[in-house]
Amino acid sequence: MTQEERTKITEDIVEVLKTVYDPEIPVNIYDLGMIYKIEVQDDGRLDMDMTFTSPSCPAADFIFEDVRTKVESVAGVTSSNINLVFDPVWDQSMMSEEARVELGFD
Repeated sequence: MTQEERTKITEDIVEVLKTVYDPEIPVNIYDLGMIYKIEVQDDGRLDMDMTFTSPSCPAADFIFEDVRTKVESVAGVTSSNINLVFDPVWDQSMMSEEARVELGFD
């Protein structure tokens, strides 16, 4: 896989992640800063680290499966290894500027 192909797949993954929402927050998980790592391997395998705004998120299972389903639907992704991590702990500084404005923090 070329770097250009890898970049395109990564961009497509980001686009589908922007369609995943926590049901209690009107901002997508990507702009909330819940995605820590996206790495596409030469064979199309995706390694991704993500977190939740809280370890006790009541929608965690729903969000996690929505992420898995959507990233595995991206052309070029052959499989996914999605790691749920809590280090570093998520905080509001990880949000994009758009998310901060949407939620009234700026």
